[in-house]
Amino acid sequence: MERAVIRVDGYVQGVGFRWWVMGLGRELGLTGYAENLVDGRVEVHAQGSTEALGTLIRALIEQPTRRGRPGRVTDHTIDWTTPDPSLRGFSVR
Repeated sequence: MERAVIRVDGYVQGVGFRWWVMGLGRELGLTGYAENLVDGRVEVHAQGSTEALGTLIRALIEQPTRRGRPGRVTDHTIDWTTPDPSLRGFSVR
């Protein structure tokens, strides 16, 4: 199991982006959450298999989107961190 913290920038707040991430995260069997940051970015905490995380990350940043992603992503960062055993399900914060 791996854990990634992905921060996406662009037109990602107020467009259903976090809810879309939650649906995809659940579909991929990941645990974690997506939340708005005060600077306008969305931060996604996701953990699970390397393959599922790769699919999520590609869907978050692909241009143009092939998965119906709302909004527009212009930049991103990814930090790999220690998995958090307390995370359950995938939610929006």
